[in-house]
Amino acid sequence: MPETLAARAADAVTTAMSSAAAAFDQGIFELETYGFTIIPQVLSHHEVAVLRALGARLDRERGEDSAFLGTARHLSNLIPRDPAYFPMIDHLRILPYIERLLGPDIILASLNSRIVRPHDPDQGLHGDVPAGLRRPGQPIMVNTVWMLDDWTTLSGATRVVPGSHHMPQEMPPAERQLPHLLQALAPAGSVLIFDGRLWHGGGMNMGTQDRHGLFGHYRTGSWTSFQCDPHQDFPPAWLERLSPRQRRLLRMQDGVRPARWVDDRG
Repeated sequence: MPETLAARAADAVTTAMSSAAAAFDQGIFELETYGFTIIPQVLSHHEVAVLRALGARLDRERGEDSAFLGTARHLSNLIPRDPAYFPMIDHLRILPYIERLLGPDIILASLNSRIVRPHDPDQGLHGDVPAGLRRPGQPIMVNTVWMLDDWTTLSGATRVVPGSHHMPQEMPPAERQLPHLLQALAPAGSVLIFDGRLWHGGGMNMGTQDRHGLFGHYRTGSWTSFQCDPHQDFPPAWLERLSPRQRRLLRMQDGVRPARWVDDRG
C-alpha cells in the first residue's frame, strides 16, 4: 500500500511538472507570435492587497501626475522605497520567460507604478523600443505588468496590438486602422508580459475606482543602462535582504554605488 501511495504521489508530481512545462512553452509561443502573454494567479489575494495599499500610500507621499500620451498618476523607482517590491525582481513564475527571450545578461531597468484614475483617458498606443533600435529577431527589452486590480474593459485594461512587435515603427502609422486591437483582460494577481516593441497603451478607466499596476522593465546587454537607477536612495542595510540573483539584476553585486553610476560609465 505505501508503495502504491508513493507511486501515485510521484505520478502527480510528474503530471504537475509536465503541465507547468506545457504552460511555459505556450507562453513563449504567445510571446514570440503575438508579442505578449498573460500569466494568471502569480500573486495571492493577500500580496495584491498589501502591494495596492503600499502603492496608494506612496502615491499620497511622492506620486506625480503623468502626461505621457495620456494622464495618470505615476510612481517611479520603487525598489528603494520598500522591500515588499523585492519579489517582483526575480519572481520564479515570471523571470524564466524574460530570460528565455533576453538571455541571462539582463537588468531590471526600472520598477514603476501607474495608477489610472476614473475618467483618465486612453493612453496613446506606442512601443517602448525606439525606431532606431527595432530590429527583427531577439528583443532587447521585455516588460511586465503586475495587475493589482482586475483588468477589465470597464477599468481600462491595457490595450495591445498583437504581432506589432514585428513592425519597424515605434507607433502605429496615423493613416492605418487597427481593427484587431485587444485588451489584456485578467483578474488581479495576474502578470502581463510583453515584448518591448509591442504597440500598447493603457485604456480609459470608465469605472469608479483607481486601477493600480506595477511595471517592471527588463533590458539586455552589459552595455545597457537603467531607466530608473535602483542605487539612488537604496538603503545599504537592505542589501542583505536581496538574493544573489536579485543583486545581479540590480547591479549590486559590489554593493550600492553612486546614483546613476551605470549611465555615466564610458
